[in-house]
Amino acid sequence: MAQIPKSIQNLIEAFERLPGIGPKTAQRLTFYLLHAPKEEAQALASAALDLKEKTVLCSICFNIGEKDPCNICADSSRDPSVIMVVENPLDVLALEKANYKGLYHVLHGVISPLENIGPDELHIRELLPRLKGPSTSSGQVVKEIILATNPTMEGEATAMYIQRLISPLRIKVTRIARGLPVGSDLEYADETTLSRALEGRREY
Repeated sequence: MAQIPKSIQNLIEAFERLPGIGPKTAQRLTFYLLHAPKEEAQALASAALDLKEKTVLCSICFNIGEKDPCNICADSSRDPSVIMVVENPLDVLALEKANYKGLYHVLHGVISPLENIGPDELHIRELLPRLKGPSTSSGQVVKEIILATNPTMEGEATAMYIQRLISPLRIKVTRIARGLPVGSDLEYADETTLSRALEGRREY
């Protein structure tokens, strides 16, 4: 039986470890790179290295950026009295297209007992210090928290946990409206749907 060269097998296995990539897709990607110009493979490898070496987590909102604080937290034109809580950085990209002008707090996941993910594995506790005093050097205090976790069972459970956690602080808590289909992800929603969900948010 013919053996696949080790270098090819190693790359197939590396692609298979990526989310959403099955064996067939991993093989197609590998053989595409095998026949692609060397410069294209080098560009891909360089981009992957830059991803790890040139990106950081914002120490304020935990979004991904190239500097700390991130561009959004450092933008003085944004409204620091409103903080949107989202599951992941892709949600930030989606909501920016919906013309949201407040700040963010990125959890990097949701509470999921089946996957052994509890509140301590997320950036939930780091939200509290932002609510107990001025959110920026301007002295502006937070007046509203918008819970924008996805409308899934885990997203709803996470939103409820956060709401209970911050309720003693007497800050207005709203939830994005049901303009989003149940079970969908923010990153796949179009700008119009997200804008309507923001406009129709309700107090939580």
